[in-house]
Amino acid sequence: CPARQVTKGLSGSALMRDLDHALSLIEATVGAVTVPVTLKMRLGWDADNLNAPELAARAEAAGIRMITVHGRTRCQFYKGEADWAAIRRVREATSLPLVVNGDIADSASAEEALALSGADAVMVGRASYGEPWLPGHLAQGASAPPADLPAIIQAHYEDMLSHYGQVPGLRQARKHLGWYLEKHAPETPSALKREMMTATTPRQVLHGIEEAFATRDAVRRAA
Repeated sequence: CPARQVTKGLSGSALMRDLDHALSLIEATVGAVTVPVTLKMRLGWDADNLNAPELAARAEAAGIRMITVHGRTRCQFYKGEADWAAIRRVREATSLPLVVNGDIADSASAEEALALSGADAVMVGRASYGEPWLPGHLAQGASAPPADLPAIIQAHYEDMLSHYGQVPGLRQARKHLGWYLEKHAPETPSALKREMMTATTPRQVLHGIEEAFATRDAVRRAA
């Protein structure tokens, strides 16, 4: 994690500035559990410290079973483009299963990331916001959003309420509703979006989803 509130506590990406400390945590974790332990990292702290290959090799020796690398440094945060080719140096440093991460949003980017990095698999991050089916689509070679999208969003919403409970579920679901609307129904009037984000009953939200997509379809037909 590159977030300042994490790295200022010497956690997350800050561990790439102290590989000895990172290894002490890895070794403690591997030694404490019986399940396989995996590791996710960035290329390094900044462009002058691209030490992911060294950390990968040392992590393998410590018992890590799979490694994922995001193709940016911590100091890049999410700016610029992920450097998938730079991950190939990690591939050369370890025999573990390797996963490439960063800017993978469709089949074309997934294939290119695999080819440039030499990785065995891809990890999808921010591109799945509002498209939780994306990893499955990549595996199947599909591209179009699923049919009856409003019903899928409603089912996801109801599943979240069932899992978390109504009051916490209403709060947890808001970010997902925002992502769905931003990606698939940007024509949603701001008043309706605000109503959905502050709703206190599921019925308001379920009706709002139908209304948002009806508005989208009407706007697109008119265009």
